[in-house]
Amino acid sequence: MENGAQQTQPWVFRGTQKFSANQSNVSEQTITIREAQEELMKNLNQNDERPFIHLAHGDPSAYPCFRTTPLAEDAIVDAVRSAQFNGYPPAAGILPARRAIAEYVSRDLPYKLSEDDVYVTVGGNQAIEIIITALARHGANILLPRPGYPLYEAHAAFSQLEVRHFDLIPEKGWEVDLDAVEALADENTVAIVIINPGNPCGNVFSYQHLKKIAEMAQKLGIFVIADEVYSHLVFGNKLFVPMGEFGSIVPALTIGSISKRWIVPGWRLGWIATNDPCGLLKKTGILESIRNYVNLSSDPATFIQGAIPKILENTKEDFFSHILHTIKEDADICHSKIKEIPCIACPNKPEGAMSVMVKLNLSLLEGINDDMDFCVKLVKEESVIVLPGMK
Repeated sequence: MENGAQQTQPWVFRGTQKFSANQSNVSEQTITIREAQEELMKNLNQNDERPFIHLAHGDPSAYPCFRTTPLAEDAIVDAVRSAQFNGYPPAAGILPARRAIAEYVSRDLPYKLSEDDVYVTVGGNQAIEIIITALARHGANILLPRPGYPLYEAHAAFSQLEVRHFDLIPEKGWEVDLDAVEALADENTVAIVIINPGNPCGNVFSYQHLKKIAEMAQKLGIFVIADEVYSHLVFGNKLFVPMGEFGSIVPALTIGSISKRWIVPGWRLGWIATNDPCGLLKKTGILESIRNYVNLSSDPATFIQGAIPKILENTKEDFFSHILHTIKEDADICHSKIKEIPCIACPNKPEGAMSVMVKLNLSLLEGINDDMDFCVKLVKEESVIVLPGMK
């Protein structure tokens, strides 16, 4: 070797295998949406002069028909210019932001949350990371919906938390298969994830179904992780009902954010809200584990936190109505056009959120092996990206 000591041993450093999707002891589904997008983008025909149509991400701000309210933009500017939010925030978030989030979430609850029930996070994704990491212990398992949001599987794999999937039933509006959940759970099951409004299915759970989920979780002795990032983005016949409504039956950790409802996913502001009027999460040490991990993790930008009170308290209803009208219009068009395609079936018309789950009839598709193969060939031939369902 030149310009240094001679190497006498082979290099001993290696990358971690925790990020590998090929581990035999983790869930088969550890690929994230970003990884799927990157893989599909490799197949884009750069010589195709037609416009590239990206239908595989949940970023509404990418489309000109969606823009946040000027009130939110002004709140950010005011927070920056105030010079009051230039320092490091407390681990759980600054007090005005936590108080405003507690008041916002409490609007839909039969009880009031306090600022101590809220942890401010870097978007909903960090909230998932915090909760999954706080739950991970040897032998524990978590119940995840299928179809669902793959980031849960990815973080569970990284934390070596066993995943057990329960199905959502398309013929019943993507309701939870409650009997299957009871069969899956055992003494090592710690929690069940409920995504409402549904991502990626576009479903909205009824009050009655959510109550059954709460009663089942109580029976099993597990708590609910309520992913409500798309809260209030409903445009069908059902109203949005938060899982916290049933907090006296079963404790719930609610994941929320301003990303979707305010059309600002790049601002990276989310939260974990503790819906636990009986104090069970404190007694069992779950909250202590969350606090300990929050102390190790990064924080949302302080000036974004500083703008949250004005954003949550002062946004006008006409802004939300306009967004819902646009999403509903898009969903109606999407559903009607899908019905015209013989090889694709849509079990249920979307009622909420910003996505839809469809089923491929492979018997009508020549040379298509599975959903990923379909997506790869679609982007190659038509410059359109959609996501595979990937069981």
